[in-house]
Amino acid sequence: MTVQGLFSSKSAAPAQICAKPRFAIVGRGFSGMMTAIALMKTVRTPFHLQLFDPNSSVSGGQALSSASASTILNTRVRDLSVSAGDADDFNDWLCSNAEFRAAVPAAIPGFRQIFVPKEIFSDYVYQRFSEALSARKDITVQVCPEPVVAIRRSHGSRFLLESGNCANPLFDMVVLATGYGLPGTEEPEQDLSPVRAQRLIARPHTVLLGSGIRVVDQLLQLRDAGYAGQITILSRHGFLPQSHTPNSADPVFPAEALPSNLPEILRFIRTACHEAEREGRSWQSVMNGLRRHARSLWRGLPAHQKRQFNRHLRAIYDSHRNRLPEAIYARLQTELASGNTILRRGISGRQGLGGLFFRPAGSQSDEIVHAERILDCRCRGPQLTSPLLASLVNEGLALPDELSLGLAVNQCGQPCLDDGSVVEGLFAVGPLGLGSLPDIDLVPEIVNQAYAVGERIAMQFYPQSKAV
Repeated sequence: MTVQGLFSSKSAAPAQICAKPRFAIVGRGFSGMMTAIALMKTVRTPFHLQLFDPNSSVSGGQALSSASASTILNTRVRDLSVSAGDADDFNDWLCSNAEFRAAVPAAIPGFRQIFVPKEIFSDYVYQRFSEALSARKDITVQVCPEPVVAIRRSHGSRFLLESGNCANPLFDMVVLATGYGLPGTEEPEQDLSPVRAQRLIARPHTVLLGSGIRVVDQLLQLRDAGYAGQITILSRHGFLPQSHTPNSADPVFPAEALPSNLPEILRFIRTACHEAEREGRSWQSVMNGLRRHARSLWRGLPAHQKRQFNRHLRAIYDSHRNRLPEAIYARLQTELASGNTILRRGISGRQGLGGLFFRPAGSQSDEIVHAERILDCRCRGPQLTSPLLASLVNEGLALPDELSLGLAVNQCGQPCLDDGSVVEGLFAVGPLGLGSLPDIDLVPEIVNQAYAVGERIAMQFYPQSKAV
C-alpha cells in the first residue's frame, strides 16, 4: 500500500517514488512510528518512506502490546508526548477529547499526572502520525508486510533490504526499529497433553514466566477475566515492579561529583535515597533524577563492572525504574498476600509433559511445576544471531555492544565500529541500543532519539535545509 500525503491516488505514486530519496523503517511498533513522525516533522524536503513489518496493525511492540484494552501504562501522561519541545502535547490531546474528559472529570483541567490505558496512547500516536502525514503532500509512504531478512551495502552508500518481495529496492537511509528485537526461530517445547496436565494438578493452575510490567499485566488480565485458579510467577531474580508515588516525584539528584566505579555508585545512590526520604521526598524522585546521569555513569564503567551490573543488579534496577501506578501495585500486593498468587525465584527450563522444569534459587536439582497453561511474559532481547542482525554484523555495518545486549550505537542510534567510526545512513532506534544507552527503552528517550535521527538525516542528505 502506497500513500502520498493522504490525498494522492495509488496510480500516481510509483512515478513520484523514483525521483525522491528513499528511507526505510524496519518495524512499526512505537519506535518505528515515532521515527516516522520525527522524519515527517524534521526533514522538510520531499522523500519516500517505506515501513516494513509483518504485523498488520500498529501494536506498540513488546513494551506496549496487551491483550486487554484496559491495561494501564506505567508512565504518567506528562512523560508521553511525541512532540519535540511540547511536553504537554499528549495532555492537550486528552483535554480535547470530550469522551475522555467525561470519563475522567476529576483530573480536569489537566491530566499530566494520571496513568492512561495503552489503547489511548496508541490512538494518540497513530493520530499524530496521520496528522504529520496529511500535512506533507510532498512525501509518499508505503507499508510492506514482508519481513526483512538482511540488509547489505549496494551501489556505494545505498542499502539493499532483502525481504520476501522479489523486487528488493535500494534505500538511502535505513532505521532499525524492531523494539526489543526479533523473535527467535526456535520455539520452546510445548505441553503435548493438556488432558494429562489437568489430571496432574489438583486445581486449575497457570504459570507466568517473567518479572516485569508484562507479567503484572497478564496476572491482572486473568483475574479480571474471572480466572480463580492458582497462579505462580516464576522469576529468575524474584523482583517485581515497585510502585510510583501517589503524586509526581520530581527528579532530584545530588549535585556533587559522581563516582566512577560500580560499588561507589551503588553506595552513592543508596545514600541519596535515604537523604531524600529524610527530607520528605521519595526514593522514586532520586531514581527519576538518576535517569539524567545514567548514560554518563554507564559509559564510565569498565567492561567487567558492566557485566557485574547486568548479571547481579539489572533486575533490581529495572524493578525500581519500571514502576507500577499505585493502584495497580496495591492490587499486586493483595494478590500476593492472598496466597492465590505466589512468586518463586529460580531458573525456568524447558517445557515438557504437563508443565516445565524449574530449579529454585539455592537448589542444585530441578523440579517439575505442573500447570494447565504456561504464559511467557518475558521481554525478549535482540537475537543477534537472527538473519537480519547477523547480516549487519557480517557486512561490517554493525557490532554487538560490550555485553551483547544489542548493537553498539551512539546517542542518535548510529552503529559504532571498532575503529571509532559510525555507519552513515543506518540507525537503530530504541531498545536495540540498550547495551549502549541505558533507559533507551523508555518513551521520552525514544522520542528524543527519533528527533535526533531526523536532524541527523536532514544534515546528511539535505545540508542546505533547516530542521524544524
